[in-house]
Amino acid sequence: MSLAATVESYRYRAFAWRSSLSWPKKLLLALGGAVFIGFLAQVRLPLPWTPVPVTGQTFAVLLNPVLLGRNWGGISEALYVILGAAGLPWFAGGKAGLACLTGPTGGYLVGFVLAAFFLGYMSDRFVRARSWAGLLGLMLFANFLLIHGPGLLWLAHVTGATDVAKLLWMGTIPFISGDVLKAVGAATVAFALTPKKGTW
Repeated sequence: MSLAATVESYRYRAFAWRSSLSWPKKLLLALGGAVFIGFLAQVRLPLPWTPVPVTGQTFAVLLNPVLLGRNWGGISEALYVILGAAGLPWFAGGKAGLACLTGPTGGYLVGFVLAAFFLGYMSDRFVRARSWAGLLGLMLFANFLLIHGPGLLWLAHVTGATDVAKLLWMGTIPFISGDVLKAVGAATVAFALTPKKGTW
């Protein structure tokens, strides 16, 4: 058997094993994914003109659902949001509490969950989605539509911003290059780890 075939065989076995786990074990994996997001959320760079910081968590938010699969990727992101709102200090900058959901970044947190359910479903259901270009395209769509969409809507509500250009400068434009780089990184890791055959 060639090296490529051997690697593909191990990828397939790992994902088949993941899918066959009992729900308590899947829940533990989902919790581990939430911890991963919380860890990268501490990589944070505040910007003076916006209440939305640059963080590393988007990398984990995009990668987690591909590795954990449909439903459990979304559950992982939901656990991150719910436990953070309940008081676990793992939102960006070590913040916690319901105020984070009602504050300027609350829409992005909701968007994380939407993006995760979408990415988990697409990568599990469609083999073509696991090509590098397919993963990158899906991640960029999830990032800029499913995360930034509700993020901008809620940011406008909280800040009262009615000028679309000003809103985009607060909530999207400064983050484009960083988000693209994180999506490229997440797509590259996901492509290396996911099997190129089989659906779950």
